[in-house]
Amino acid sequence: MEKIVILTGAGISAESGLSTFRDEGGLWAQHRIEDVATPEGFARDPALVHGFYNARRAHAAQAKPNAAHSALARLQRDWPGDVIIVTQNVDSLHEAGGAEDVIHMHGSLAGALCAACGHRWAAPPEMAVGEPCPACHAPAARPDVVWFGEMPYQMDVIYDHLANARIFASIGTSGQVYPAAAFVHEAIAGGARTVELNLEPSAGSSSFDETILGPATETVPRWVNKLLGQR
Repeated sequence: MEKIVILTGAGISAESGLSTFRDEGGLWAQHRIEDVATPEGFARDPALVHGFYNARRAHAAQAKPNAAHSALARLQRDWPGDVIIVTQNVDSLHEAGGAEDVIHMHGSLAGALCAACGHRWAAPPEMAVGEPCPACHAPAARPDVVWFGEMPYQMDVIYDHLANARIFASIGTSGQVYPAAAFVHEAIAGGARTVELNLEPSAGSSSFDETILGPATETVPRWVNKLLGQR
């Protein structure tokens, strides 16, 4: 059966109250990316970085999945083929909405990572500077989030899925962050039909076969209903 690969970005969680990079007044607007989302920033001021991600973790824990998250979980459940969800988001709203085996290419606020040995574990609500790793005991705990300048997770797995996709959908992404911005080209090379669902056209919208504009809570359920009605 046809495999569907879906890439989601900050736009799908915005209607759940989580800030995108570009929201005025949001958490990101209060800090320079270089200070809170790079390895160099963490080395300079780990307390600032931990404080930033502690705030994001607390904010995300209060958010609820919206109709778009639920619709994708329904598509995953009812579509006769595979539905692979790849997200750039570090929240857990896809899982809260019922999705399974979500690929978090940029990591997760729910995880902690040892910068010394690479061990991963569930993050506490608040992380502190010098927190020891449960495995090697080095005081090197950091959020398990991919920062600018670092390689996203599971790229080989993602590229394999894109090569075999018959439908590729990009939902709520700006089309400005690589390598995710190039996924549409990988999918096209594999013969996939492509669709973008976004509030406004992304930087790469001209590469898609179809563009559907509007709030994700409206466009995604309609798109899912159409797919399930046509199968």
